[in-house]
Amino acid sequence: MWNYEKRLQYPVKIAETNAALAQAIATQYGGPDGESGAAMRYLSQRFAMPYKEATAVLNDVGSEAPEMDR
Repeated sequence: MWNYEKRLQYPVKIAETNAALAQAIATQYGGPDGESGAAMRYLSQRFAMPYKEATAVLNDVGSEAPEMDR
């Protein structure tokens, strides 16, 4: 059994909206040059890599890439 509370760890109060900033933040995570895109490129390249050592490196980088900026 579990209890799901949809609340932020730290309360956020937004004084005014900024669409340009919101778009820039969303692009960094999910855009073609964002963290998710980079991780997917590393993970897809590992399957074409002929060297086991390089395959391991690509797998490690691809699985840790979204967490490096935190």
